[in-house]
Parts: sequence; C-alpha cells; structure tokens
Amino acid sequence: MKFKFLMILAISGSILMSGCEYDNFEAPEVTLSGKVVYQGRAVPVRNNGPQLELWQDGYPLKSPITVYLNQDGSFAAKLFDGQYKLVRRADAPWLQQASDTIRVEVRGNTNLEVPVTPYFTISGESYQKSGDNIIARLVVNKVVQSANLEFVRLYLGKSILTDQVQREVRVDAPLNSVVLGQQLQISSGALPDNLKSLDYIYARLGIKSTSAGEYYYTQVQKIALK
Repeated sequence: MKFKFLMILAISGSILMSGCEYDNFEAPEVTLSGKVVYQGRAVPVRNNGPQLELWQDGYPLKSPITVYLNQDGSFAAKLFDGQYKLVRRADAPWLQQASDTIRVEVRGNTNLEVPVTPYFTISGESYQKSGDNIIARLVVNKVVQSANLEFVRLYLGKSILTDQVQREVRVDAPLNSVVLGQQLQISSGALPDNLKSLDYIYARLGIKSTSAGEYYYTQVQKIALK
C-alpha cells in the first residue's frame, strides 16, 4: 500500500510539473503584417475569405499557420523570429502562379507586401444617391487575358463588413452590358425600408471570374442618405 501511495505521488508530481511547463510556454511576441497588392495597391477581398498560409521549417509538427485577410487586403500574424514560407492559397480572386511560395525572414516586427495578379479589377468607382436609389459607376478591367467574367455586383448593407456573404441588397449587372475598359452603371432600384430609414449605408462593388470562388472587391464606401 505504501508503494502504491508513493507511485501516485510521483505521477501527480509529474503531471503538476508538466502543467507548469505548459503554462510557462512562451507565446509569440513579434508581428508579421502586410497586405496583398497589385501594382502597389492593396487588393480588397471578403473579410476572412481568402487566406494565406505560413510554414516554418525545422519543426517536427508540420502544420500551417492560417492567415486570414481583412477586407482591405491587410493581414497580421503573431509569430516567433525565424524563417517562414508564405503560400498564397488557391480559390482567391487572383491567378495562381507556378510558384506561390514566398520565403520570409521574421526578425522583430516585420512588414510584407504580397504581390498578386487579379483576374479582373475595378477602377473609377463612384456612388450617387438619386431619390431612393443608389447609382454606382465603375470600369471593369481584364488583367488575365484568358479569364472569363461571371458576375459584376453592387452590394449595399448596414455594416462596414459588406460583401457577397453579408449584405442587405445585391444587384447584378447584366454581363451583356459590360464593356471592358468603359464606364458601367448599376442602379440599386428603390432601397428597402430597413435601409432607407437609416442615416447612412455602406456600398461596395464585387467582380468574379469563373476561375475562382472569391470576388475582387472595391473598398467599402459610406453613403449618407439624409
């Protein structure tokens, strides 16, 4: 009985020591931050939609660190100093390159621009309130010549996080009305009661290639209604 009691004490002590070691595990202290860019400008996306992955060599546990993008194309991740491989994951609104891996050295807080090539972009966007309608104007540009256009959409919402998933209004532009490089106009039609009673709403445009599941967006704009 005495032997069994000593064994229990030894096991308990071992568990306690392990718990202390776990509690004292050092947390990452440096930040890798940056944005995905095309021609030096941030590429807007759906919040927590497209993802990047970070891999660190030299560790037995081979699992990626998932990095979600904010809707303005920015990102941030807490890491340890070291060498990492950054991977641009598939199904984003940009072309998958032959090599989508970027080597990154993190030494203290580090900033990084991640270049991408969108299938399509939007430029010259503007919004105008006309009665109970919102009229959006934009220019659709093809970047990857083999890409095909699937959707051009106007989104209106109550939240600054407005996109394909979160919105109150979505309006599709007929594809036969889209002329690449020329101005396109999209009208929202009469705003629903839950929007037109507000002081302001948020507007955003999105464009999708048949080659990807995610949209290229414009930055969100706040529109005063009163």
